[in-house]
Amino acid sequence: MSTVRLPRPDGAVEQRRLAEPAGWSRPAGPITSRIAFAAAHVVADPLGDNTPGAPAVVDWEATLAFRRHLWSYGLGVAEAMDTAQRGMGLDWASTRELIARSAAAAREAGGRIAAGAGTDHAPADLASLDEVTAAYRTQIEVVEASGAQVILMASRQLARLARGPEDYAKVYAPLLDEVSGPVILHWLGPMFDPALDGYWGSPEVPAATAALLDLIGGYAGKVDGIKVSLLDAGHERRLRAALPAGVRLYTGDDFNYPELIRGDGTHHSDALLGVFAAIAPAASAALQALDAGDPARYDETFAPTLPLARHLFAAPTWYYKTGIAFLAWLCGHQPGFTMVGGLQSARSVLHLAELVRLADDARLLPDPDLAAARLRAFLDVAGVPR
Repeated sequence: MSTVRLPRPDGAVEQRRLAEPAGWSRPAGPITSRIAFAAAHVVADPLGDNTPGAPAVVDWEATLAFRRHLWSYGLGVAEAMDTAQRGMGLDWASTRELIARSAAAAREAGGRIAAGAGTDHAPADLASLDEVTAAYRTQIEVVEASGAQVILMASRQLARLARGPEDYAKVYAPLLDEVSGPVILHWLGPMFDPALDGYWGSPEVPAATAALLDLIGGYAGKVDGIKVSLLDAGHERRLRAALPAGVRLYTGDDFNYPELIRGDGTHHSDALLGVFAAIAPAASAALQALDAGDPARYDETFAPTLPLARHLFAAPTWYYKTGIAFLAWLCGHQPGFTMVGGLQSARSVLHLAELVRLADDARLLPDPDLAAARLRAFLDVAGVPR
């Protein structure tokens, strides 16, 4: 029942028997050696009008069940981030409800939660930095009212208006003065969102890094950490070594996370990763090994997840959400392979078939028979020959 056909780029179709899942263990409590957030996706209502440009229709039951799945493995949830399709189909009304519902579920589950506050509810053509600041305040108020930790997301409007580092300081400084608790800052590279090119005031990464460090240095007590998604492990190591004491670097590097989280003996990265939504059981097992002082088992556990992650986040990187949702469907976490904004169309059949191979290699398909049945239906509709 768990034998599937998988198309290959050369036009051939291979037969593959899906492996039995690994015996992933849930921790008795939270992970302690690192802070680890999984950036969770939203599940679209399969009967909703989730066509491109339409307001999002969310399957709330499945969406919250997926967050409980992440908490059960000792991971925190990074809510309403780009993995949840901010700026790619998830509108502000649905985002606001998502934050409130997830924060309430976190309290019930005893799980950790942080949530993105950005400016995406405001018009794209905001005319001034003051308007950007006001837009941030609107969303910060929603996140703080929910009880979640604030993640100050990168702003497309700010990236468009700013003429240098001083303009970023003009927006961020008053917000950091006003927030009620330490926030996580957010540096999302242009490979994830081209509209954010030159964030922090310069297209040159060293200059942007210097501006960021200046800002954090003045507000170290209000900054829990900086989430960096530039897919540059060398830069991340240099940046985390330069951060003030007590300020964390949350890796968003879905290409190099095992080495960055493990660290170099002096510094390490914590985690805020979209890929952790896809590999939660393995990520938890690796971090449990780190908690137990077993780095060899940590390396062994993470190793087969890295090819999967690098394929998920292959260019165009911003469409990685499609693979996250596809794997969630195969794993039984959602009723259908549907996404808000119709984004299920953003990856090819060949790309998704390779995801299956790599997830199977990592033994991350918890019910091979279910995955096989769903994959057969998908490939039949796609026109892959039997």
